[in-house]
Amino acid sequence: MFKKISLALLYVAVAYLIYRYGEEIVGWFQASNHMALVILAATVLALFPVIPYPVVGGVIGAAFGPVLGAAITWTGSTAASLLMFLFVRYGYQEWGQRMLYRYERLGKLTVLFERNAFLTVLFARLIPFIPSVIINAYSALSRVSFAAFTASSALGKIPAMLLFAFVGNTLMTEPGAVWLAIGIYGGFLTVTLLAYRQWKRSKEPVPSDRKT
Repeated sequence: MFKKISLALLYVAVAYLIYRYGEEIVGWFQASNHMALVILAATVLALFPVIPYPVVGGVIGAAFGPVLGAAITWTGSTAASLLMFLFVRYGYQEWGQRMLYRYERLGKLTVLFERNAFLTVLFARLIPFIPSVIINAYSALSRVSFAAFTASSALGKIPAMLLFAFVGNTLMTEPGAVWLAIGIYGGFLTVTLLAYRQWKRSKEPVPSDRKT
């Protein structure tokens, strides 16, 4: 119990500091040339999302360009997800397992999720309006392996990070092209959702014909 409370208090304390000095941190992004510190700051801001990460990604894209900016935001976001996964699994998995399997429906859903963890996490990452913290926590509380979570998260985050950095850079150079980028990503997202829906249908058991 002491370990759980200590970890929670630490998380809350760091989140407060990010909230308190968030504007200064974002301003520092635009002026900094220290790449390692920028990646570290991007990781911390992704881990404690007091400032929406698309804003952070846009600022980094504007400061470093779409390619390098996307690489920085992807590195920070992926590292934050892995840290959150380890944080929850180390501190709360035992408690989480009891919660996940307490109810029959949730237990069955979790078992299905664990069997198809790589593709489920990958598709979830490709859909930007699914909160990252939910994916991280649910994966950590389940029996999903760290390797599967790492690979699917790293791949699934690439398109969104590219979009954030590209939009941020475009707003500073060619504002009119922003809608083109959003339109392309919208088309990509539609294809992703259709592919995910088709994949889910393929996983559903086919009912056997009953003899009359």
